[in-house]
Amino acid sequence: MTETIGFVGLGIMGQGMTRNLLKAGFAVHVWNRSPGKMDPLIAEGAIGATSPADVAAHADITIICVSDTPDVEEVLLHENGIMFGAKEGDLIIDCSTISPQATQKMAAVLEHAGVHMLDAPISGGSEGAANGTLSIMVGGDAAQFERALPVFQAMGQTITHVGGHGAGQMVKLVNQILVVINMWAVGEALLFAQAGGLDLQKTLEAVSGGAAGSWMLSNRGPQVIRRDWRPGFTIDLQQKDLRLALGAADEMGVPVLGTSTIYNLYRTLQQQGLGGEGNHALVKALEHLAGFEIGAS
Repeated sequence: MTETIGFVGLGIMGQGMTRNLLKAGFAVHVWNRSPGKMDPLIAEGAIGATSPADVAAHADITIICVSDTPDVEEVLLHENGIMFGAKEGDLIIDCSTISPQATQKMAAVLEHAGVHMLDAPISGGSEGAANGTLSIMVGGDAAQFERALPVFQAMGQTITHVGGHGAGQMVKLVNQILVVINMWAVGEALLFAQAGGLDLQKTLEAVSGGAAGSWMLSNRGPQVIRRDWRPGFTIDLQQKDLRLALGAADEMGVPVLGTSTIYNLYRTLQQQGLGGEGNHALVKALEHLAGFEIGAS
């Protein structure tokens, strides 16, 4: 029997993920802090709820996709939170990117109440959420991962069980380190190409299919050339993830020189009020250092 799904958090990622669950034929109960974001999904067949607890009361599997650790704690454990509507045997899937240590603590609290939890952070930007092609890194019990697989397959393409509770969050931080350092390289290379008088579009075509190719280069490089800063993922959210990565690296004693440099470059952009722009706007900090812009005539 197909399980009923709950979805809490209908932001830039949650909207597309919920739509793909509906397309896959799941019954989906939804809730969002800003109720207006529920309306288009309700028009497409989702069922509105009055609180996270109300979502969980009607669902077998409840998915969370919110911004930060305190947000997950609020919708999960605080007044009218998911925990107060969840039934014994239910599964909570957290697709947010949060602290691995906090994830382990929340999983323990839920387990004590007979409720299962998977941490399943996502990557792929708003495009991946809309197209159902997300990468999903899952931590938690293997049997619960198998249970959730049809749900994950409705939302994503690369779905990997990476270990126990918190492991999904750790792998997501690995992903974010790679993403931002990749974007740093894209910006530096495009600045170099701009200074050399190259046709930037032809340069991208020449290098994207070879050893230098990457998702960030192919998807964000063209946006940089067009000076299109619409977010697939915002600078503010990227900074939150880098803060988590730097904190974990500090605990483990791992040097992360590139990550810390990029964190500080993003901070300069936030100080200019650019935190709502796409994370590829990292290149603006490099442009400021260079004294010229990519794509400028």
